[in-house]
Amino acid sequence: MGKVTVATDWLAACAGCHMSLLDSDERIVGLLDLVEFTSSPVTDLKHPPKEGVTVGILTGAIANTHNIEVAKRMRERCQILIALGDCATFGGIVATRNLAGTEACLKRAYLEAESVVDGVIPDSPELGKPLETVTGVGDVVKVDLFIPGCPPRADAIYYALSELLAGRVPVVLPPEHFVYD
Repeated sequence: MGKVTVATDWLAACAGCHMSLLDSDERIVGLLDLVEFTSSPVTDLKHPPKEGVTVGILTGAIANTHNIEVAKRMRERCQILIALGDCATFGGIVATRNLAGTEACLKRAYLEAESVVDGVIPDSPELGKPLETVTGVGDVVKVDLFIPGCPPRADAIYYALSELLAGRVPVVLPPEHFVYD
């Protein structure tokens, strides 16, 4: 049997979930015997291959039209989609923008903040248009597994990947289940 292919990408996120994945330390090296990481925002290859992957992992919230495009592309190109972290699960910290509204947040950040000089609200097709409501990935595409946490513990991520590699559907367990060094 060939290696299981895995692609990762991030949406509106801080990169903490990807750092938690890397916090698997030497265990991630052991996974490399079984897994091929095809693309990631921290590598040169940014998008999942057109021929698809076994597992897609998305971190971050859906906050703009570009995030929707990335989530849909990942869903189309993976067999199993994992929403990793609180932002991907339910919008997380990014969704606090919903409390004040998109326009008010953009105005405060780019026009009114004390550090702003000659402020302009960015408007470029490359950025995507901000959405009125920030949501989790599951509000845009079908998600097969949610792993909450801000960020999720490396042990929880490793456990989920190990279960998938063993042909089992992981059951997300509470943090107290895991033994930490």
